[in-house]
Amino acid sequence: MKRLSRPLKVKRVSKLNQKCSMMPVRRTLPDWIITTVEERKSANLYRQIEVLNAPQSVSPVIEGKAFLSFCSNDYLGLASHPTIVKALAEGAERYGVGSGSAHLVCGHLSPHDELERALCDWLGVDRVMLFSTGYMANLAVLSALGRHCDTVIQDKLNHASLIDGAKLSETLTRRYLHADLQSAKKLIDKQSRPTLLVSDGIFSMDGDIAPLKGLLDLLSESEHLFVVDDAHGLGCMGSNGLGSLSLSGLSASSVSALIGTFGKGFGTAGAFVACSHEMAEYLTQFARPYIYTTAMSPAMAYATKVSLELIRSEEGERLRHRLVSNIELFKQRMHSLDLVLMPSSSAIQPVMIGSSARAIELSALLRNEGILCTAIRPPTVPNNQARLRITLSAAHSHNDIHRLCDTLERFVN
Repeated sequence: MKRLSRPLKVKRVSKLNQKCSMMPVRRTLPDWIITTVEERKSANLYRQIEVLNAPQSVSPVIEGKAFLSFCSNDYLGLASHPTIVKALAEGAERYGVGSGSAHLVCGHLSPHDELERALCDWLGVDRVMLFSTGYMANLAVLSALGRHCDTVIQDKLNHASLIDGAKLSETLTRRYLHADLQSAKKLIDKQSRPTLLVSDGIFSMDGDIAPLKGLLDLLSESEHLFVVDDAHGLGCMGSNGLGSLSLSGLSASSVSALIGTFGKGFGTAGAFVACSHEMAEYLTQFARPYIYTTAMSPAMAYATKVSLELIRSEEGERLRHRLVSNIELFKQRMHSLDLVLMPSSSAIQPVMIGSSARAIELSALLRNEGILCTAIRPPTVPNNQARLRITLSAAHSHNDIHRLCDTLERFVN
């Protein structure tokens, strides 16, 4: 082999150049990213994260200070229930934390299957499908069903996830006046082909209950589909915790699909769709957010089954009675205050303020007194309808509610 007459020259990189080459490049953002955020701040619509330093409860800790909270959706106070906490740890020990895959690949473990069967028994339906979040469940159902309907007809105040699901279907969407049967009928009567009618069971910002029986009657003897999202009713309202359908004298099998979440009344995380065998088969084949999403944690499914057992037990019934008692006390106390309480019999009790600036001011005044109550502003609610969204829990004592009302009275009377 012929030898090289001289050694190869190796290009040396200076330490400074080497350091620079390792530094990440920061891309310049367009001006509108910054200006639109600043505009939101100036309009009193800016949002930011609050970090809790203790478990979710009616007495959260923020930066070492304990507060009394009236802004959580933990309606039965189960988020930190010791039985469910223990079940989550046991589920993780037995089945691990992550599912590792989508339901249709290899991510459907026995806790998922057992939870689905338990929900079927509770709701009286053929099938239940699990999802990681309620938002994902709504995207899945509406995008899959809407594509075969001429129109998606929705309540004006339906949750954003229902609106977004309809957009994904690329089908015409029409919205009727809030909880107005005549307005809904006008839209339905114009349809000559199958339509998808969609409503929240309990509206998340107003707290009122949809006229579900009336809406169903509008669809009698037709091929129209009816989907109900009862995120804020299941577990905490109705006979045996069966939610807004139960309050309307209906069952889950009365509608084409019932969507529920576990992050509110159940105190855990995730969501489900309850439906017929035929509907479940269709969604399994065509609901993209189901097909292409990693399944919820098996440990969480295990804990949620325990939560369901608690909801169906005597303790669950006691918690629902306590929640009703708290709602009644709050409404009774509010009658004497110079504030507009929106008509609601649910755990969501909105106090209408109007001005975003005033809603923020009242929320800040309450916070200074150790009470958390979020100011809800546009675009979550319509313009000039900012409010204090007060949410009650079975974990609140009557003294807690008196403290809230006494504090509000000092600020507004």
